[in-house]
Amino acid sequence: MISQPHIPVMLNEVLSALKPEDGKFYVDATFGNGGYTEAFLKQADCRVIAIDRDPAVQKRAAEFKSLYGGRFDFIPGTFGELGRLIDAPVDGIVFDIGVSSMQLDQGERGFSYAKEAPLDMRMSQSGISAKDLVNTLSESELADLIYLYGEERKSRSLAREIANYRQTKPIETTTELAELIYKILPPRRGQTNPATRTFQALRIAVNDELKQLETGLAGALDATLPNGRIVVVSFHSLEDRIVKNFFASNTAPKVHKSRYAETDADDDANYPLAFVSKAILPTPEECRQNSRAHSAKLRYAIKRKE
Repeated sequence: MISQPHIPVMLNEVLSALKPEDGKFYVDATFGNGGYTEAFLKQADCRVIAIDRDPAVQKRAAEFKSLYGGRFDFIPGTFGELGRLIDAPVDGIVFDIGVSSMQLDQGERGFSYAKEAPLDMRMSQSGISAKDLVNTLSESELADLIYLYGEERKSRSLAREIANYRQTKPIETTTELAELIYKILPPRRGQTNPATRTFQALRIAVNDELKQLETGLAGALDATLPNGRIVVVSFHSLEDRIVKNFFASNTAPKVHKSRYAETDADDDANYPLAFVSKAILPTPEECRQNSRAHSAKLRYAIKRKE
């Protein structure tokens, strides 16, 4: 029996956008704790392949395999490698971008400023860590990273504070870094924790998340069958902008045409996507029940029929 999962963000909206059907083949490109995968397998007699870079999820994937058998498979890897990992066309692909609830709850992983832990943030548990970045990047490189990936206006001041501190000793832990941030941006009751943007920036850089998203979307477009669906749940403006622009660039532009003008029926066929949704937001009720849902946005696209 599968242990109780975290409730995935915007599950009802994801199911509505993907529309799992019997006999179809889907990819959960960000398996995590398996919430979306389990919902797909329960809603329809379909097949799901799940992808995740985090070795910690493999025990969870083994539980799914024992319960669902040939309807479920797991492939270790990043969703940016989707085009290489999936060798057969699929009917739909779902992405849940960013850090998972499971990773946040594992304080020792170093994703949360609220839990004392080594400053790590590596989803794959290998490679360059957040500790490496904050202690080795130059002050200007660190400021650029925090501004670009965290959209933090105080990035220069924060980088200066970090650079000055590390002259005395390396920055080792999440709370050590958070306290440095609070010197420049004191926490205010009722407002987002001021460490959020800097921690986000480091996590994105450590895991190369934006490049992964770009290559993952391209791989998904290639792997999806005609009339297939690509669904993306994102959690901040940088991710959402990439998704919005990717979908728009692969959809025929909406231009007003006179009904008397000659039209070329093949114009739209040059674009692989037939439909792109607007941003869909979580319900107020979900936001009250799940704080992670507050910043979520869902967009989906449907591939053109041949």
